[in-house]
Amino acid sequence: MKTKQIDGSPRTWVLVFEAGDEVMAGLERFAREEGLDASRISAIGAFERATLGYFDRARKDYERIAVDEQVEVLSLLGDITREGGTGDKPVVHLHTVLGRRDGSTVGGHLLDAVVWPTLEVMLEEAPAHLKRRHDPGSGLALIALDGGSARA
Repeated sequence: MKTKQIDGSPRTWVLVFEAGDEVMAGLERFAREEGLDASRISAIGAFERATLGYFDRARKDYERIAVDEQVEVLSLLGDITREGGTGDKPVVHLHTVLGRRDGSTVGGHLLDAVVWPTLEVMLEEAPAHLKRRHDPGSGLALIALDGGSARA
């Protein structure tokens, strides 16, 4: 992955992933290295394969959807926040719509993906520090605007 900061305030970067790069690992590493607390992400490109997720309310877990084919990344949107509690690690949260060869699409929460041939990411740091807190009702880690519980 190649990166270039293109603006000063708010800090903005272009990240260009290359063939074979792992998207989630690359974004998590970049967020750690840059000390990102809150950022928004948009991207286009293509994957050689990906795993999407659909959240099952009853199980409070993601159903995994394997995409074992080359697809176009028609839309990839999301954010980076910090995990609340002791870990305080960056949390990358992305949703995507992927285009198949026949023009059909598949979409969901991006769990993992391998790039081919490129993924062009615009990442802009937000002016606030955002943290996620576990929400017992949904089983998800949701953004907590007040710094306390996820549901204020």
